[in-house]
Amino acid sequence: MKFLIAGLGSIGRRHLRNLRTLGEQDILLYRTGYATLPENELAGLPVETSLHRALELKPDAVIVANPTSLHLDIAIPAAEAGCAILLEKPISHSLEGVDRLAAAAEKSGSRILVGFQFRFHPALRKAAELLSKGALGRVLSVRAHWGEYLPGWHPWEDFRKSYAARGDLGGGVILTLCHPLDYLRMLLGEEVQAVWAFTGAMNFGLQVEDAAEIGLHFSGGTIGSVHLDYNQQPGAHHLEIVGCDGTLTWDNATGLLRRYVPGKKDWEDFPTPEGFERNALFLEEMGHFIRVVRGEETPLCTLDDGRRALELVLAALRSSREGKMIELEKE
Repeated sequence: MKFLIAGLGSIGRRHLRNLRTLGEQDILLYRTGYATLPENELAGLPVETSLHRALELKPDAVIVANPTSLHLDIAIPAAEAGCAILLEKPISHSLEGVDRLAAAAEKSGSRILVGFQFRFHPALRKAAELLSKGALGRVLSVRAHWGEYLPGWHPWEDFRKSYAARGDLGGGVILTLCHPLDYLRMLLGEEVQAVWAFTGAMNFGLQVEDAAEIGLHFSGGTIGSVHLDYNQQPGAHHLEIVGCDGTLTWDNATGLLRRYVPGKKDWEDFPTPEGFERNALFLEEMGHFIRVVRGEETPLCTLDDGRRALELVLAALRSSREGKMIELEKE
């Protein structure tokens, strides 16, 4: 199979390494020349500077890893060409063009996997299993917290020039760290009906928000909140789910999922597999994508999932801008 990678920043190169780890060697690069990382890792790989010419080489799959605001410029032509697509999250910075992508994929048969890698975290998968079996009874509330110091993300570049800090590239903390808005939907199996949010550009003088507090009201009655920021040192990413019959907690730093069982008045621990590390999420995701390309599996995170996460992002930004709660359309 031939893979085309569009976007050779840190995530594009991670996907390149993982493709090679999984035995895939027929890899083509589409480059625009804006990557800030060293070139040695890319030596020897064929390069195209025209997307049209790259697609004429008939790749089986396209990995869209360029800046957020440019995702659909790659994804739509790739879908029209019938390629399978790994589309990095968020799928775009606006809903414009998403319907066109969906129509192109439906017409050509293109299979699209959205790159929310936390769906592959063993602890969150275990949490989803426990919740589906009613381990907490009725879920009452959820709280996700993710703070991570932006200047430490890519030490080789000026963080103010990175995609995460630039509105024109689809930056801002809500778009960039939108994973909880996806995995909470996955865990609860419910859609969000209403959103409120406060945001601020509080620390670095950026033109995009670096902190956000988001409230969620789910269709089943669960209430929730998501905190996101670019400022916290040391970083923290954790989750709490409260039900009538107990509590689940998860800490990304340790990977540990814990369940409080009221009948035992004690905690039950679900550690991650021995040797687990962050790249395991991306490696599992890539293995799944390869099987999607082969037609052996259907995408675990669909374009519709990506659209719904983007709708929540845009609702949160609108809520903060307009100072009111935003109700989402019911499906």
